[in-house]
Amino acid sequence: MAARLRYELRDSLATIALDDGKVNALSLGMIEEIGAALDRAEKDAAAVVLLGRAGVFSAGFDLVTIRGGGTDAPRMLIGGFELAARMYAFPQPIVAACSGHALAMGAFLLLACDYRVGAEGAFRIAANEVSIGLTMPHFAIEICRARLTPACFQRAMLHSEIFGPHAAREAGFLDQLVAPAELEEQARAAAARIAALPRATYTATKLRVREAALVAMRRGIAQDAQGFGPT
Repeated sequence: MAARLRYELRDSLATIALDDGKVNALSLGMIEEIGAALDRAEKDAAAVVLLGRAGVFSAGFDLVTIRGGGTDAPRMLIGGFELAARMYAFPQPIVAACSGHALAMGAFLLLACDYRVGAEGAFRIAANEVSIGLTMPHFAIEICRARLTPACFQRAMLHSEIFGPHAAREAGFLDQLVAPAELEEQARAAAARIAALPRATYTATKLRVREAALVAMRRGIAQDAQGFGPT
């Protein structure tokens, strides 16, 4: 795979490590590579750890593509939303190892994971669309509604509130906080713990629990695609 992503299978756990050398921007290429890595993990029947690079999980969509306009921008946006929806319904457990900042689509990717282990530090986690003059996409609203606490959902959506790691755990962006040096180890331990559950019943229960949210997310993606124009 390209240098933006590393796939490693060990002890029935697949680590998908994102590292574009910058802020892990979710470009068309990065989105396609994550999708291909998930295909591989599904074939390997492996639980997944989605790991960011030191200091940043993902700062969101690639701004160069957004500013470039044309059909690439809506393709990237819808592709990112479809990737997150796929992760939310993925048949194997997905654990996020949030290594730092997670902004906009980076935060939504975090919310799409089953369990989120975050590194302690001076990091920002936020759905900051409103603060930069963008109306929140329908899909983003639905994934945040599904995962965030009601009070923090309103603050995150309407006020673009920035959460540090401890506040992010209280809000619902994260489940566990650890020292940065322990992040990958603890994320792997969480993935192994979840993967030890009976797989068929875990997957069936996940889909049952998330059915209404997934219907709302897919409806939101369709609305967003219509609003963004041709892809």
